[in-house]
Amino acid sequence: MTNIVNHWIGGKTAEGASGTYGPVTNPATGEVTTKVAFASVDEVDTAVAVAKEAYLTWGQSSLAQRTTVLFKFRALLDAHRDEIAALITAEHGKVHSDALGEVARGLEIVDLACGINVQLKGELSTEVATRVDVSSIRQPLGVVAGITPFNFPAMVPMWMFPLAIACGNTFVLKPSEKDPSAAVRIAELLSEAGLPDGVFNVVHGDKVAVDRLLEHPDVKAVSFVGSTPIARYIHTTASANGKRVQALGGAKNHMLVLPDADLDAAADAAVSAAYGSAGERCMAISAVVAVGAVGDELVEKIRERAEKIKIGPGDDPASEMGPLITKAHRDKVASYVEGAAAEGCEVVLDGTGHTVDGHEDGHWIGISLLDRVPTTAKAYQDEIFGPVLCVLRADTYEEGVALINASPFGNGTAIFTRDGGAARRFQLEIEAGMVGVNVPIPVPVGYHSFGGWKDSLFGDHHIYGNDGTHFYTRGKVVTTRWPDPADAPAGVDLGFPRNS
Repeated sequence: MTNIVNHWIGGKTAEGASGTYGPVTNPATGEVTTKVAFASVDEVDTAVAVAKEAYLTWGQSSLAQRTTVLFKFRALLDAHRDEIAALITAEHGKVHSDALGEVARGLEIVDLACGINVQLKGELSTEVATRVDVSSIRQPLGVVAGITPFNFPAMVPMWMFPLAIACGNTFVLKPSEKDPSAAVRIAELLSEAGLPDGVFNVVHGDKVAVDRLLEHPDVKAVSFVGSTPIARYIHTTASANGKRVQALGGAKNHMLVLPDADLDAAADAAVSAAYGSAGERCMAISAVVAVGAVGDELVEKIRERAEKIKIGPGDDPASEMGPLITKAHRDKVASYVEGAAAEGCEVVLDGTGHTVDGHEDGHWIGISLLDRVPTTAKAYQDEIFGPVLCVLRADTYEEGVALINASPFGNGTAIFTRDGGAARRFQLEIEAGMVGVNVPIPVPVGYHSFGGWKDSLFGDHHIYGNDGTHFYTRGKVVTTRWPDPADAPAGVDLGFPRNS
């Protein structure tokens, strides 16, 4: 009998009542191993109602109570990191070491949330006028929702809910229906840590569940990570319904390699950043811009390294790269490589025919490397989200920067150089939200915020860090005057208050 992944509402498992289910596949075998219940509008409403009820007490709870729960959750998450990584590998396909890394990066945000009392300190100005003080405080919003993608089923939810609940909100998570089990296991650990019932809820589903969260009057804010078209839709729809929104979209991350760069280091970085997690990262390097005469040598070094990557099941310790999440996605990624030559690309490596012995029905694709890619090629214009690296050529630094800035995406970018002056110029001139200098994947640590520019972000707030705390709270300013007990009653003064 196929296992069923159900919802988590009010601190316990809630069996799906809609009668609609989606398949969950092991990408390494192509076998449907689980089915996941899809929530109806009524089931989403139930989760929101439970979260709203829980907010009445959680929103008034002490910072000490919240952080005590989070410290216990952190210990449990650390103790169960192998288990959660195994769930990720079984449903997403990434290799176990990569899945462990995902959990570790999520733990960074839990660490940040454990210190939320520092982030929520208010401000006080005394004697702004005679016996008048002004203070600023931040308070929670209420029920907030997170809608998360398949590529990081544990890390991206942890970019959201630890800060949200630490700030006093209650949370409804709609994880990807492709790999839902990690989210439910995290919910169980939160309950074990002592989180009150209803503070964290999980509903699975498709557009029905998403749209209801975007429209529900009791959901005050929505966090999203996914593709640009969906991010734009989330932002437009939720904003029209009066909600605060942070919607992180897609990317086409470039790596600019200058002639003075250490080419071995640049090639190592390009291979790990382009092909790690099978390229299913929003921060993957998918375009290398080689400046000057280094292009041929750089491409050869990348090719040499890429050909040695061991592709296989994620639970095999020898594997360095696993399969793609679904067969449909695998076929879409392959189509970019199959049509590349006709669009003027030089196909250095073609991984579309790759298979793995004993796992022939898995969603396999090998390493692909395209050189001299024109900016008009679909492989360059689209976010492929697979192990396909495009190499473009530029004659000068200025030409390379102009090429990168012409992209509609502005998520992350990197420069490889030994020249500090060039690196400094790049930091200031490049139009992207996250920049690496000799660092290919510049994902910020937890106490700095993550987010892009242009079509890679919709909304005013980046995610986690200080922006995360501000997103999940709203400011209030209190102006106070208390009479001095030594004063006699002064009577009523209808004049404009004097700041003196």
